[in-house]
Amino acid sequence: MRGSASKSQVQQRFHSYPVVDLFAGPGGLGEGFASSVDEKGRPRFTSAVSIERDDFAHQTLLLRHFIRQFPEGEAPDPYYAFLAGDISCEQLYQRYPDAHRDAASSALRISLGFESHAKVHGIVRERIGGNRRWALIGGPPCQAYSLVGRSRMKGDPKFEHDEKHTLYLEYLRIIADHRPPVFVMENVKGLLSATIEGRSAITRIARDLSRPSTAIPGAPSDLAYRLYSLTEEDIADEEVDPRLFVVRAEEHGIPQARHRMFIVGIRSDLKVRPGLLKKMTAPTVQETIGSLPSIRSGLSKATDSAVAWLDELRAISSMDVRRQLNGASHASEVAQAFDFHNLIKVKSPSAVSSTLYRMRRPVHDVLRSLYDDRLSVLTAHEARSHMGSDLRRYLFAATFAQKAGRSPKLADFPEGLLPEHRNVELGRTGKMFSDRFRVQLADQVSSTITSHISKDGHYFIHYDPAQCRSLTVREAARLQTFPDNYFFAGPRTAQYHQVGNAVPPQLAKQIAEIVAEVLDAVRLDD
Repeated sequence: MRGSASKSQVQQRFHSYPVVDLFAGPGGLGEGFASSVDEKGRPRFTSAVSIERDDFAHQTLLLRHFIRQFPEGEAPDPYYAFLAGDISCEQLYQRYPDAHRDAASSALRISLGFESHAKVHGIVRERIGGNRRWALIGGPPCQAYSLVGRSRMKGDPKFEHDEKHTLYLEYLRIIADHRPPVFVMENVKGLLSATIEGRSAITRIARDLSRPSTAIPGAPSDLAYRLYSLTEEDIADEEVDPRLFVVRAEEHGIPQARHRMFIVGIRSDLKVRPGLLKKMTAPTVQETIGSLPSIRSGLSKATDSAVAWLDELRAISSMDVRRQLNGASHASEVAQAFDFHNLIKVKSPSAVSSTLYRMRRPVHDVLRSLYDDRLSVLTAHEARSHMGSDLRRYLFAATFAQKAGRSPKLADFPEGLLPEHRNVELGRTGKMFSDRFRVQLADQVSSTITSHISKDGHYFIHYDPAQCRSLTVREAARLQTFPDNYFFAGPRTAQYHQVGNAVPPQLAKQIAEIVAEVLDAVRLDD
């Protein structure tokens, strides 16, 4: 049986740099750091402590820390039995109490704030010990900075005082207390236009990160950091364009147009600067998720069956789509696809979920590492259920995207398929949410996988009209570059939320390699 700890594992950890991960979520950023290895195959980093307050995300994090107690590629067989549903998570932990204890000491459920300052201070000090070469990573919750979140909260007097605006101060406090030689802070692109008390949030945050004593009472006045971009040579200062901090994930091999801010800080007494992320062509959506089993969506607000589901789809044939498209581009091709005789030829899958795991190793380096030849059962590949009216909208949208090479706007929809929503007319004129139904195009990278995927699937429609559904948790996880053996705890909504909020592990791995080079260059007598 695989899974016993080895002497080589202990030796590998001796050579690795400790990482403290704050606001860790399900562990995407930490996963990337943990998977970075040197030229001898030894881990460059070890997870000293990861802190997350959400219960389900912490359960996911704890399980991943448990797996890291075993040598790379040697997770115990019972872990795969757990993924297959043969044993419970508790039974898995009971079989390896030492590994569970060690994982529980590094993956902690704590709400960062004033009440936990002393506790967290002691934990970080203990876990880092006297090590002078280590990294602080993570980022505050991003909902308050996201453009979608802010648009929904516009006019709410409580929004400006939302704690999520200032949770970065908890991150800053760790910097002030423990003086890490290097840190990586991640957040949403919306931070560029966000304000705190009427002033630019990113300007204030950059100032505080550069000199923590400006925001943290009692912080050492001599503690300062130089801030760097991962994509541009310029050093950040108060005058720098903060857009330099934006990383476009699709330019670095990630199959998703995910634009996030990454600020790298290096303590000012260290004479070293980080390298830059390398450009890499990203795989397409189809290359990333196309090997996953085809499944259909479920039918909500009605008795679900494969026959009833098909009947709802085929009802589109009686809607005279051709006339309603009124001669628009591709109208003839789209309408022809909805002819009843053509619809009955469509071979749609009958199942709404699948655990079949197909081993189709891709050529792309980023995707190759997602596969696991020991995995026998696929998890989290279950489709949502949709109303019949939404099924027909999804069918139209995916078919339109196939014919036109783009996702349709509301203005492209036939009137009979428009949702009964008060903002529809504004959407049709391009003034608000004109892309309410967004297809993830097969031959391109996906749009940003966000936590909003937990609420509805309209922005994440599968490219295959025959499946007529939104993306599954596993498909979203693939687009985020989580390994197929990564288990997300909690109900499906919580799983979507975790995946949407995470940093893509394969992007994090590239960042980890840059941070490792920085720490390699730090002399112990500095």
